[in-house]
Amino acid sequence: MVMNDDERWMRMALAEARKAGDMGEVPIGAVVVCKGIVVGKGHNLTETLGDVTAHAEIQAITAAAQTLGGKYLRECTLYVTVEPCLMCAGAIGWAQVPRIVVGAPDEKRGYSTLVARKPFHPRATVTEGVLAGECMALMQEFFRSRR
Repeated sequence: MVMNDDERWMRMALAEARKAGDMGEVPIGAVVVCKGIVVGKGHNLTETLGDVTAHAEIQAITAAAQTLGGKYLRECTLYVTVEPCLMCAGAIGWAQVPRIVVGAPDEKRGYSTLVARKPFHPRATVTEGVLAGECMALMQEFFRSRR
């Protein structure tokens, strides 16, 4: 099977999401890639850390900023398994991430349901639906097991 780069990195984000699910966290994962190299990755840790801001995207952005030595991720792409919430979208915008690749939409809490304009950097692009089925299935399986 031939895999493009977006699928390759989204699979890594899915692996992060599975780690979160295994810990009882909502299974969302994120990976930051800069010039073909992973510089940050993360998964939800809100329950583990008792911190409502410990979302996968925030964890990955923080790791990438530490790796790169600065708060701006201007040459990076963020891969996230589920559409970012408004808080994470704001952080992505402040970090000036120029490209965001999203797996599944979040029709309840995703930024696109809450804002009319794109909260990211003005030149940022968004690619949606990369491995959406797998990303959505992971979330559905997690919540189904909790009911």
